[in-house]
This record gives sequence, C-alpha cells and structure tokens, in this order.
Amino acid sequence: MFNEVVFGSEFFEGLRRTDAAIAEAVRVARCPHCGGPLHRGDYGRKPRGGLMAAAGEAQVRRYSFCCGQEGCRRRATPPSVRFLGRRVYLEAVVIGVSVLGLAFRRAQDRHRATGVPARTVGRWCSWWSGSFVMTAVFAALRARLVTSLPRAALPGILLARMRGSTPHRVGQLGRWLAPLTTASVSDGSRFLRGVP
Repeated sequence: MFNEVVFGSEFFEGLRRTDAAIAEAVRVARCPHCGGPLHRGDYGRKPRGGLMAAAGEAQVRRYSFCCGQEGCRRRATPPSVRFLGRRVYLEAVVIGVSVLGLAFRRAQDRHRATGVPARTVGRWCSWWSGSFVMTAVFAALRARLVTSLPRAALPGILLARMRGSTPHRVGQLGRWLAPLTTASVSDGSRFLRGVP
C-alpha cells in the first residue's frame, strides 16, 4: 500500500487549507476558557517528512491563538490534520510509516524503506497498539466501523476499511485523529464538522 506512495505538495496544500478552516472555526468560537477574543499566535515547526513526504517539510506554521482578554491570555491551539501533537514528523508520515513498520520486521529494512529511524518507527507502532487504543478517538472509530480492530494491525486495518486512494485514506484518518493533536481546545472534533 505505501511502498510507492509519496505525498506531494498538492496533498499538503489540501491539508493546510483544512487546518486553516479548522483554525477559523476555533477563532470564531472565541476563547474556550473565558469567551474572550482570540488573536493569531502561530508558532513555527520544523517538520520531517522522511522519504515519503519531503514536500511536507514546507509546512512550517502551526496555527494557534492567544486569548485577548486581560487576565486570561491562555493559548488555544486548534486540532490539526498536518501535525500529530508534538511529534516532529508529519501526521501522514506517522500513519504511513507505521503501516510500513508492520510490514518490515527488520530494523534496517524499516529505515531503508522510510528514511525514519527504526527506533522511532517502533515507538509509533507501540503507540498505536498501546496508548491510542485507550483514547475516545479509537472508541469512536471502532463504533463507526462497527467491527473489531486488532491492536497489532493498527493503523493499517483502519486504512484498509476506508475507500479511495491511499492519500485520500490517510487524509481521512488524519481528520479522525485531529482531536488528539491538541490539549488546549476541548472537544476538538466539533470544529471538524462542516470543514471541507
């Protein structure tokens, strides 16, 4: 599935537009803590794309806001379909490389195929079968797909249940994972409704 997939600049431009629409929905909703106005406070990222997403390394801004209400000034970072929390690698890379990590058992093969250190791939595979299955996002996915999702086959089993091209499926899974990408905006999934 991922052996020949390369995520290009058009793919990441689509994800950037989705992130911009989500950010605008968060801005309009105002500060989740006090209701004050939100002002742009983006911050820089230095994402890595490995061998499959070098074009994504141009995505260097994470949309974020700062409350303009005196006394609050708390940060509100919207959910993202480009960045998976604080991970250095882009979300599409984490998904794609994790699938390849299951296919290649030897560390050398994992690194050669993805350009991502084998230890990093191992941590991601452990996250999918460990912490991820304890999240509300996983529970919602399992309910949506109305099927059992074996931990050892994640995230590949999720992508296999979706339709469309591989980049489209990765983008869709990224939308489902978006609520996991921030802790400063609660119920992040509501900001994804109606976003193209």
